[in-house]
Amino acid sequence: MKYTTFFIIAAGLLFSGCSTQSFKMFGESDSVVKTIAVSDLNYSEEVQFEWKIVKGDRVEINIANLTAGEGDQQLNQMLSRGGQQTLARDGTEGYLIANNGLVRLPLIGAVEIMGLTENQAAEKLSNLYKQYLRNPYVSIKILNQKLYVLGEVKSPGVVQVTNGTMTLFEALARSGDLTNDAERTNVRVIRGGLRDPQMREINLADMSQMKLTSLILQPNDIIYIQPRAMKAYNVAFAEQTPFFSMINTMMSPFLSAISLKNGQITNVVLFK
Repeated sequence: MKYTTFFIIAAGLLFSGCSTQSFKMFGESDSVVKTIAVSDLNYSEEVQFEWKIVKGDRVEINIANLTAGEGDQQLNQMLSRGGQQTLARDGTEGYLIANNGLVRLPLIGAVEIMGLTENQAAEKLSNLYKQYLRNPYVSIKILNQKLYVLGEVKSPGVVQVTNGTMTLFEALARSGDLTNDAERTNVRVIRGGLRDPQMREINLADMSQMKLTSLILQPNDIIYIQPRAMKAYNVAFAEQTPFFSMINTMMSPFLSAISLKNGQITNVVLFK
């Protein structure tokens, strides 16, 4: 009996060191603004959100002269090279927006398009190309829009945003859905720079709560799925199983000998 008590106490000491905080990121802080409800006005703005080009973006720019004659085919080939760069998709495709917001293009040289949406930038470039082309057509697509899904999903990592925005359910679907250890009542969406982040908590287990918030994500958002409280104890138990097995192997002969001495022939097993 005293041996059993000893091992129960030892197990308690081992598991008392388990803390769910060691498995969690983005803990609560006074510097983090938490948004519980989203107003109708803010929701409407998020629905109509369009990403504006910033420095470091890579953009696909396709330029063509729609009324080009036979002698202008070489010119069209030169203008379309920017679009052809997108075929590789290796992180160096398209045109890079420099720190000063400029991009260097055929014929018109360096042009600032930082701070413009895709449509606004295309219209600006089209007007500039009218000086050289009869009927220019310009299309622009930002290539490196992405967001990050972390925590208890089956495939955490970077998710490409192809349409400017994405819903939370689409991001989770692309990440392989939630794991069994996922906490579904407080999914965190972190938005903004590292100096001034804003955090929104979404309860996926309550439809009435989801109606109060917004499930629309923007590029560079961080979606974090927290683990359930039991994960720390499950992991700790799995880590300590070899230790308990070793103790069981070491102590079984001694306990068997004690049982034989007391006239009790039993098989003593400490842990199964």
